Parts: sequence; C-alpha cells; structure tokens
Amino acid sequence: MADSRNAIKVLILGAAGRDFHNFNCCYRGDDRYRVVAFTATQIPNIEGRVYPAELAGPLYPQGIPIFPEDQLEALIGEHGVNLVVFSYSDVPYAQVMHLAARASAAGADFGLIGTRATMLPSKKPVVAVCAVRTGCGKSQTTRRVAAVLREMGKRIAVVRHPMPYGDLTKQICQRYATIEDMDRYECTIEEREEYELHIANGNLLYAGIDYQQILTAAEAEADVILWDGGNNDTPFFKPDLHITVADPHRPGHELAYYPGETNFRMADVIVINKVNTARAEDIAVVEANARAHNPKAKHIRADSAITCAGGEQIRGKRVLVVEDGPTLTHGEMTIGAAHVAARQFGAAAIVDPRPHAAGSIREVFAKYRHLTDILPAMGYGREQIADLEATINAAPCDVVLIGTPIDLTRLVKLNKPALRVAYELSGEGADTLANVIRSHKRLM
Repeated sequence: MADSRNAIKVLILGAAGRDFHNFNCCYRGDDRYRVVAFTATQIPNIEGRVYPAELAGPLYPQGIPIFPEDQLEALIGEHGVNLVVFSYSDVPYAQVMHLAARASAAGADFGLIGTRATMLPSKKPVVAVCAVRTGCGKSQTTRRVAAVLREMGKRIAVVRHPMPYGDLTKQICQRYATIEDMDRYECTIEEREEYELHIANGNLLYAGIDYQQILTAAEAEADVILWDGGNNDTPFFKPDLHITVADPHRPGHELAYYPGETNFRMADVIVINKVNTARAEDIAVVEANARAHNPKAKHIRADSAITCAGGEQIRGKRVLVVEDGPTLTHGEMTIGAAHVAARQFGAAAIVDPRPHAAGSIREVFAKYRHLTDILPAMGYGREQIADLEATINAAPCDVVLIGTPIDLTRLVKLNKPALRVAYELSGEGADTLANVIRSHKRLM
C-alpha cells in the first residue's frame, strides 16, 4: 500500500454525474491518489453534500465532501491539491480554460480524463446516442433507435446518463419499468423528462451512480444496451455503434464545446437534426465541419417533427410556452418545440413569463439572461416545482403550451388549459438511421 502522505491530492470539478463516474473508474481504490473533495455547479442544491462512503470505498470511510465550485482556490490551498480534474459537460472551451487558469494560478495541475479510461466494456452490443450540445434532439433519436431494435426482436435496456440529485445512497443502481417507479425514486422534473417516454414506450431503463453495477444488471436483462447520453457528454460504455446528434440551429457549436467535439469526432454516425426548421446555410456549416473533422462517419440529415393534439386551440390565443429546462439553461437555446408550435399553430402572442416568475424561477431568469418569452420547466425538488406552478398560474395567458416531454400536469396543478407538444425524429433521415441499425453486424 502506498504511503497516504505521498498520495497525489485530487480535486474533481463536477455537477453530480460525470464527476462521480470518473472517480469510480479512475480513483476509487487507488491509494496513489487521494480525492479530497468534489465541487459542484450547474445544478442547484447539490453542494454541501457528501459522496457517501458506501460509494467512495474503504479509502474514504467518511465519504468525500462536495463544495461549491467558487471555492476552487480556497480548496486547493487548504488541502494542498496537486491535481484539479475537470469532469462535467456542455461547457464552452473558454470556460474550461478559465478554470484551468484558476487552478494553475493557485498552484495545481489541471487535467481532463480521456474516453479510454471511462468507457466500460460490455458483454452485450452497445449503441450510444450522444450529442454536441444539450437540446440537439438526442432523446428523440434514442427513442427512434429503441423502436427499431424492438422491431428487430431485441430486448433492450436503456441506460441513462446520471442525474443523482437526491439521497446518493438510494441512487446507486435504479431500475425503472413503470411510471410509478419515478415516484418511488422521487425523480426531479429533469429526470422525468428523460425517463417518462422511455417507460411509456415499454423500454426498461436504468440510471444511478455506479455504472459498472448498472451495466451488470442491464446485461442480465437485455440483448442490446442503449446508452442515452446526457448533455453533450461522452458514453460511459464502450459503444459498438456511436451516434452523435448535431444541431444546425447552433452551427459551429460542434467544434466549440466540451466534450461535444469529442463525440463529433468519435461518431460512427452524425445525425444533423432539425433540418426542417433550420436555415440552409447553417445546415451547410455543420455538414462542412462533419466532412472536415469526421469524414469516416455516415452523415444523415433528419427532421424533428412537431405535433400537438388539440393544436387548433392555439390559434389567436395568448400562449405561455414551457420548455425542457436544461435545453434552455446551459444548452443556451432561446426557443424549443413548444415555441415553434406556438408560431406554427397561429398563436396571437407568446407571453413573457419573467414578470410573473416566483422564487427560484426568478433566480433562473437572473442567471440565464438569454431567456425572454419562454419558461424553463425547472424542478429540482418540491420547492422549485411549487415555484414553477406559481409562475405558470400567475402568467396572463389563455393556454399553456408544454414542450417538455413529460406530463407536467402530474406534478403541478394548473389554473388554465394546457396542451402538450410532441417531437419525434422523422423524414428520410430517420429511415436511413433505421437501416444503419438493422445492417450493423453486432446488432443483427
């Protein structure tokens, strides 16, 4: 056993997801290193907790504390940190290097962990669906892949990128087979946005923290593992088929955000989504970047078809648009599917929610100033869900148009009519992707 006094002291910068996986893969049980702390950002109310001893292992009988990222320099000084490891996703390159400069100025080295060390091998074929940014249409692409695999007679287990924002000891390995399982695990709105449609479609789903344990459980029930990535993170499992979704509404972002460019360069298939609503010149930029930086990948154009049952009720009405939270916040989008649908179905006006924002929702608008006539469906805990409900009910509108994938009315009580917007991968590109899956040797 190495002398703990000589161990390399590590600080992991994270957001309750990739950081825990990197620790589990690279540092847990290795006495050459001593992880002194995690930091947390992007997600509210996750700092001040502890990565528990049950997950951290015998080298950490007290667990590992989690601090706010703004304490970076103080933590380096207090603990004599040798190495700061960046471990979260969908971040512009400039921000990554600002953090590197802060670590370097405080005396620590700064590093990133490559995919080889963190993609776990599977006994079963793995299809990974990732993206270059949050909100590219990764979830609808995953649903399309799942449907094709089911049509092929395959038993699939969808494994979601981690979102462990509650009691970590209860979230080590979570199995979802029914809608009620989301209530049992006290899922946040963000978790429900990613889980609900998979479960409704009959897909078995796993998520949690310890992805080796999750992989072992999924392999026991499935013929194919379907990795459903989060943000623009790289896969936790080594894929046999790596699909990356790009967004022509944000041309050039595929080369400007970490680690989305990694997915762009690694992909076997690049799906350029939303071409039915994007400008031709923006589609051309993404395609040119794909040819230049990953010419071996198959490049597919696909549509994102938007539907709304009861959409005729939108015409001439004042509409409050509610969209998927992460897509709008750190995804930096200014519109979503519901916003597009409001215009498509002839809304008289889209109501600005900002003057009516309650509690923590006001803080969201203060932080993400690019948001104007659109409300992110934030719901990290009961208090924020209550703030979301109060904001919606205070807005002077005739109809609430919900673009988040979940049935939001199961969680909030609304005082006005609500319509749901659906969006699915469609068009010739969706069929081309299906043919790629059907002809893949490991999936046949």
